[in-house]
Amino acid sequence: MSALETCVPVAVIGAGTMGAGIAQLAAQAGHPVLLFDAAGGAATQGRAKTAKGLERLVERGKMDRAEANGIMKRITVAEKIADIAPAGLVVEAIVENLDIKRKVLGELEDIVAANAILASNTSSISITSIARDLQRPERFAGMHFFNPAPVMKLVEIVSGVATDASVAETLFDTGTAWGKVAVHAKSTPGFIVNRVARPFYAEALRLYEEQVADPATLDALLVEGAGFRMGPFKLMDLIGHDVNYAVTRSIFEAYYADPRYRPSLSQLELVNAGRLGRKSGRGFYDYTDGTETPSPGTQAVDAAARPFESLELTGESEIDGVIVALTDGRTARQRAKETGKPAVLVDLVAEDGARRIGFTASPDVSPAFIARFVATLDGKALAATRLPDWPGLVAMRTVCMLANEGFEAEMLGVANAQAIDDALRFGLNYPRGPIGWARAIGLPRVLGVIEAIHELTGDPRYRPSLALRFAASEVSNIPMY
Repeated sequence: MSALETCVPVAVIGAGTMGAGIAQLAAQAGHPVLLFDAAGGAATQGRAKTAKGLERLVERGKMDRAEANGIMKRITVAEKIADIAPAGLVVEAIVENLDIKRKVLGELEDIVAANAILASNTSSISITSIARDLQRPERFAGMHFFNPAPVMKLVEIVSGVATDASVAETLFDTGTAWGKVAVHAKSTPGFIVNRVARPFYAEALRLYEEQVADPATLDALLVEGAGFRMGPFKLMDLIGHDVNYAVTRSIFEAYYADPRYRPSLSQLELVNAGRLGRKSGRGFYDYTDGTETPSPGTQAVDAAARPFESLELTGESEIDGVIVALTDGRTARQRAKETGKPAVLVDLVAEDGARRIGFTASPDVSPAFIARFVATLDGKALAATRLPDWPGLVAMRTVCMLANEGFEAEMLGVANAQAIDDALRFGLNYPRGPIGWARAIGLPRVLGVIEAIHELTGDPRYRPSLALRFAASEVSNIPMY
């Protein structure tokens, strides 16, 4: 293991929320830490906020008083940038501006020793581009923590074109020693998380624009059904639509307007209206005091309806002449036409803990069958949400598109499959990594869902990744040529 020894000083440049959090993290791991901020008094304020945060942990019994005192003793405010000279690792956590980062890192390079490692906490700027003017770009890499740094488990170790492999390994091992799940990534727009996660927002926004369901219902299907920690609309409201839209737009432009990353006009309208989410009091939801959160659309249970004795929700079966199947991307109308039998299609749900499921039906399914179907779901403690007859439904469409992006990122060498899955699990608290999730669903089904949506919409954003096609062909008889 090549992690930095704890006697090696760590300098953090920038004492905002992220910088102060990284300083706390390094100090918790046992390093002496030098905290610097060009704004007068900012480093002292950042250190003081850390002290208050630790005090709250002590009061709640989450941290021992001696440990908190030890952490604070190891964090020293650097009065001027030259004071960080002893550092063996410098983590820059300043404003997301390329020119400013280049200027500051150029100054740092002249201050620290020749064997010191320089890193940036940037979430979006090319590591290769930041390193362009450095005298020794090989000792520079990305070390992207997630907010709050002391709590969130992931750190992306991002290598630029010039980054030496040994430097990336040292940062990887150091991040691991600090208690993080470290993943290697190549410097490409969005790295792993901000790239592979785009469909989580994009598909929700598109489904909303297609009038498949309202935000509360879409959120509920993904949280109560698929097991995500937070629905996309509440998450975008939390992040801020100005921030989320700007990230989506920057990735869209960075990939030369690839339709996979196309921004949403609905989100742009919220930004234009100043409805930025929680911080402005209104986004997709209204956060005004006294305003109730809207309830998701739920099918009423008919107490007189007799439940079916058995009901298969993960495969395909026939009940009273009706095909009941997990969605494969085709609409219920398509399935009914192909089989000559009415069809009910169900959405993807988590294997454990699901409380809601979406479904749709072809027009020839009787109301009596729907009533019995809903009653059966109720007996399984599943709230039922009836959806329009739409390709891929909600959770399945979202997860398949996440998986498609994961396979694409792996194919292009952004990161390996394990790193991609770890990044989404520990960086965003997804219930499963997208590639592993796709394999659990079945790669031929995942490919089929995306192909069906692509065929019906004609939208190139739904073109399957070549890597997904190859992977699906390896586990089935799907011909590649």
